[in-house]
Amino acid sequence: MKWDIVTLPCLGAGQSGKSRDKSDALLMQGERGTSQVRGQEGRSSSKRWDAMEYDEKLVRFRQAHLNPFNKQLGPRHHEQEPSEKVTSEDTLPELPAGEPEFHYSERMMDLGLSEDHFSRPVGLFLASDVQQLRQAIEECKQVILELPEQSEKQKDAVVRLIHLRLKLQELKDPNEEEPNIRVLLEHRFYKEKSKSVKQTCDKCNTIIWGLIQTWYTCTGCCYRCHSKCLNLISKPCVSSKVSHQAEYELNICPETGLDSQDYRCAECRAPISLRGVPSEARQCDYTGQYYCSHCHWNDLAVIPARVVHNWDFEPRKVSRCSMRYLALMVSRPVLRLREINPLLFNYVEELVEIRKLRQDILLMKPYFITCKEAMEARLLLQLQDRQHFVENDEMYSIQDLLEVHMGRLSCSLTEIHTLFAKHIKLDCERCQAKGFVCELCKEGDVLFPFDSHTSVCNDCSAVFHRDCYYDNSTTCPKCARLTLRKQSLFQEPGLDMDA
Repeated sequence: MKWDIVTLPCLGAGQSGKSRDKSDALLMQGERGTSQVRGQEGRSSSKRWDAMEYDEKLVRFRQAHLNPFNKQLGPRHHEQEPSEKVTSEDTLPELPAGEPEFHYSERMMDLGLSEDHFSRPVGLFLASDVQQLRQAIEECKQVILELPEQSEKQKDAVVRLIHLRLKLQELKDPNEEEPNIRVLLEHRFYKEKSKSVKQTCDKCNTIIWGLIQTWYTCTGCCYRCHSKCLNLISKPCVSSKVSHQAEYELNICPETGLDSQDYRCAECRAPISLRGVPSEARQCDYTGQYYCSHCHWNDLAVIPARVVHNWDFEPRKVSRCSMRYLALMVSRPVLRLREINPLLFNYVEELVEIRKLRQDILLMKPYFITCKEAMEARLLLQLQDRQHFVENDEMYSIQDLLEVHMGRLSCSLTEIHTLFAKHIKLDCERCQAKGFVCELCKEGDVLFPFDSHTSVCNDCSAVFHRDCYYDNSTTCPKCARLTLRKQSLFQEPGLDMDA
């Protein structure tokens, strides 16, 4: 390697010192100038980055508040591949200089793929024209059909379609709204306002989408249907049958055969058969008749006849009409068990205990009616759900028998019995004063007719110790006094006439 030797001119001592000082000064000035230039370049670059960031934020802001239904911004294209990934460069379009309005890429205008727009609440929809919303709904439907099945984008598009329909429902003309109450075939239909509950239409047997469909419910029998199905209903309200004829079918599954029904549904008269052609025949365990699949949805219910005769509480398949009837009748006391099946009390021990508690409550009722404190405390309202318990001890409802079977009625009734007895025997002096003393032994505490160790005379309602009453072979002392008093009243007028 060759080295080039540069010869510098020789300077004198004085000149060399002066030149050295000048060179040092020039070098320092150059360094300061370089640092100033670098600082200016840094400040300008930071300003450029700040300007770019501001433009980017401005684009995103206007992009978020863009009206997706503006047709003047260009055509929409939905041919984007599912695997295509949108980068930040594609998302942020360049802003042409000198134009006051911002023009966006076609991808941002895609109704089915614009994530920033639909991720916001429904209230940010800027379209106020019903026609625009309907057109947007049709386009969103087309997007759903073009997207791959069961894909995430298709699911998102479905959610957006629901939002658009909700917005359209809000913007409808108030004159097009349907009435809140409609009366058809003794049904009293009330328009439902709940939109989160998914129900099934009893007429067309399809799902009621409460978010986008109007539906009605009968206040009497809970019959549900779309608003479009109201005029097609042919089934009368079951509540009218309950009010006019409140009784059960007490024969276990009284089947008569399909031939007695002319091979037709017992309710809608549609052709049915056991082979399923043209429609499957389904038997109702309550009525014993056969129904089609539209009138029989394989609902399960407890059959009253099986409960009364067999003490069987297993739910069985019933028709829709029977299910509504049984639901309305479940708390009605129409079963007189002593007449229908008196042997049931020998088989079910809980029924014997319930009958004794009900008899005691009937004996306590006169105390509460004549007691001011009991009326103010409203003690009898403890049985407001079972009003028949304070009227008689014979009638039962299916709900009562269900709770007897589950062991709940005995516990609740025992608590009420204890509360009533505590008021009469301990809390209230007026009720204590209405107690009895055994006239046979004339010993012991004050007796009440609902005590377990007492007996009551059937003629005069006097109360005695049970042992004293059955050991004494003579008649009741109170009955004997009443007889003598009656005889004396009849004899005194006769003596006066003879005199």
